[in-house]
Amino acid sequence: MYDIIIIGGGVSGCAAARELSRYKANICVVEREEDVCAGTSKANSAIVHAGYDAEPGSLMARLNVQGNQMMDEVAKELDFPFKRIGSMVVCVHEEDIYKLEELLERGKKNGVKGLRIVDAKEAHELEPNLTEQVVAALHAPTGGIVCPFEMTIAFAENAAVNGVEFKLNTEVQNIEKIDGGYALTTDQGILETKVVVNAAGVYADKFHNMVSADKIHITPRRGEYCLLDKTAGNHVSHTIFPLPDEFGKGVLVTPTVHGNLLVGPTAIDIEDKESTATTRGGLDYVVSKAGEAVAGLPMRQVITSFAGLRAHEDHHEFIIGEAKDAKGFVDVSGIESPGLSSAPAIGRMVADIVSEMMGLPENPDFVGTRRGILNPAELSKEERAKLIEAKPEYGNIICRCEMITEGEILDAIHRPVGARSLDGVKRRTRAGMGRCQAGFCSPRTMEILARELHVSMADITKSGGDSKLIVGTVKDRL
Repeated sequence: MYDIIIIGGGVSGCAAARELSRYKANICVVEREEDVCAGTSKANSAIVHAGYDAEPGSLMARLNVQGNQMMDEVAKELDFPFKRIGSMVVCVHEEDIYKLEELLERGKKNGVKGLRIVDAKEAHELEPNLTEQVVAALHAPTGGIVCPFEMTIAFAENAAVNGVEFKLNTEVQNIEKIDGGYALTTDQGILETKVVVNAAGVYADKFHNMVSADKIHITPRRGEYCLLDKTAGNHVSHTIFPLPDEFGKGVLVTPTVHGNLLVGPTAIDIEDKESTATTRGGLDYVVSKAGEAVAGLPMRQVITSFAGLRAHEDHHEFIIGEAKDAKGFVDVSGIESPGLSSAPAIGRMVADIVSEMMGLPENPDFVGTRRGILNPAELSKEERAKLIEAKPEYGNIICRCEMITEGEILDAIHRPVGARSLDGVKRRTRAGMGRCQAGFCSPRTMEILARELHVSMADITKSGGDSKLIVGTVKDRL
């Protein structure tokens, strides 16, 4: 019997796990994929929103602003990259400037600091590559960018160090109320717990509706993106948004914390909670809409495209709290944009709810800091030479595009909640994220994974499950 089971190893679930590890409790995160950060949290805009978009008075607005304000401290404590580069919502028609004014007033009500509307001249001074059609913009200096992989993994690692158990490759199939809590039927057996935290992304409605008569409904909203090479990373210096519409914040153009340029997303409501394929029409739309705000986008520098699903709740609001008719079942549902921005505040809110509900004592051994994977590129030549002398694996370049060493990959594998697949290594080190998209480094990374995990290379997957890259040997087929 666990005290708390968190369903879902995305950014919300891992943030909740980290904050709950401040208390003395037997906590487990159950995730159906082979790694954390394998759903919505891995495929999004990587934006820390300022908070002017959400409806004033909503939970979404409050947690967005709180999460934004917390991000500097959390990024420092947990050692993941975050940059406060600011954002701009651009307007291309004079008759729509009133919409910027509405966003400005909404932002002020939400407590966003530093918001102001700039005219066309200043907008182009701030961003020379804006199109000539831009007539004004809302400038939000508190907007930022983050690495969603490293942020989620940092929460998970810190939670694990503080005693949280992670059951990966474990899919929850059913939930039933039992005396004193809940029984979760999984494909790995039955787990019992006093409290459930439902942070299951697009599947959160499924689990909520198993235990509550007060039904909720979540629609998967697919967003398609193009990622450009680092040679395009300086095309803009702020995150550039169009005016929002009923489907969200629109197609943005933004630098990433690692120096690439990201363009997207679309916003298409679908039924299939697994449909993350990109489409020709979707990617063409992304390019077309982005070009209305930003001129000269070097789309020939696209190195990959991808799609993610947002958990759109029918009322476009976060649902966080104990279900009215299911004692001990705490929802963290409908976490779409600005969910990533809100994650630190979501984690804290969930921990407050659960700790008060259960009367949990504080964990006197809680460790609130975490060191990320060492990046040799950030060292001086002298420091790097000493590192390589002590640990030669840091002198062995595996990924030439991103200049990732064997030492970094070894660190990624052997850390708490360590990498077990090519994508797991990629999310932690960026090996395979460069221009060739793992075309050269995959075989060598697979060799390292197999050696360190004491398995055959044939057992190494791209992203868990059936995604094996080796299906046999030439000798066996002769």
